[in-house]
Amino acid sequence: MCRNADIIYTARHNGKLVGAARSVSDFSYCTYLSDLAVDAAYQHQGIGKKLIAETKRLYPQALLILLAAPAAEQYYPKIGMERHNHCFLLRDVNGLK
Repeated sequence: MCRNADIIYTARHNGKLVGAARSVSDFSYCTYLSDLAVDAAYQHQGIGKKLIAETKRLYPQALLILLAAPAAEQYYPKIGMERHNHCFLLRDVNGLK
């Protein structure tokens, strides 16, 4: 999972890993932020927002895209991310018609 990621940012406190952002990018059109995680004890300190900002700064011309976990769905609009209604999922190839 990490070996094939194009971009990985981490946040540490006294050497302890407290946050991580893992992304895949084509480096021009889009960057897919596939994982964003912050240790519960370190949330509400701006760590997730900083990890997202650093990911976006790397290729500012690329659109940053993510699919929110249900528990985090309300977080992203609060930090200024735009909700998008044109996302589609395919969970199983047998679902294709």
